[in-house]
Amino acid sequence: MGDVKLLGLWYSPFVHRVEWALKIKGVEYEFIEENLQNKSPLLLESNPIHKKIPVFFHNGKPICESMVIVEYIDEAFEGPSILPKDPYDRAIARFWAKFLDDKLQAIGKTFFFKGEEQEKAKGEAYETLKVLDNEVKDKKFFVADKFGFADIAANFVGLWLGVFEEATGIVLVTREKFPNFCAWRDEYINCTQNKEYLPPRDELLAHFQARFQAAAAASK
Repeated sequence: MGDVKLLGLWYSPFVHRVEWALKIKGVEYEFIEENLQNKSPLLLESNPIHKKIPVFFHNGKPICESMVIVEYIDEAFEGPSILPKDPYDRAIARFWAKFLDDKLQAIGKTFFFKGEEQEKAKGEAYETLKVLDNEVKDKKFFVADKFGFADIAANFVGLWLGVFEEATGIVLVTREKFPNFCAWRDEYINCTQNKEYLPPRDELLAHFQARFQAAAAASK
């Protein structure tokens, strides 16, 4: 198995994706907490291009980008498969993982921006949610009948999005607008298979409430 370390922040959905994959595989690892206000030499040296978390270390070799790391973990360690075995299902899983990553920025801007930028981001977020609402109709998982790669990529919309909504009072998702997505999200958060891997929602909420309140106070 070798030496395994993860550089990140406990509240980051991107870092959590990697932790989830490691737990599925039963891999023990050392977690190193990063400080993005004062980035460590380890982060700057191991991810000199983007200077972002997470960074995963296996036997001293760094790997960056959350879903790239998840795929590496799936290939490098024994245990339950994260990507589907079937080539077609594997391609579909990668498609939805990329779709989710590509659309996260617009959803995030809804909570962190104001004015015209926020309204534009809301419009893009609604379009994304419409697509997801259609895709997850009568489904528990994105691909086939097994939790996997795309479902790990969906952790932000599955958990963090609701936390952001409650922390800011900005609501994007309602059961009237997106009934299928809401049913999928309820299952995602509450099913026994996922619960043991998800971080405590109350701790995430307290953290982001404090962050949004501090940002609001600083902007006055």
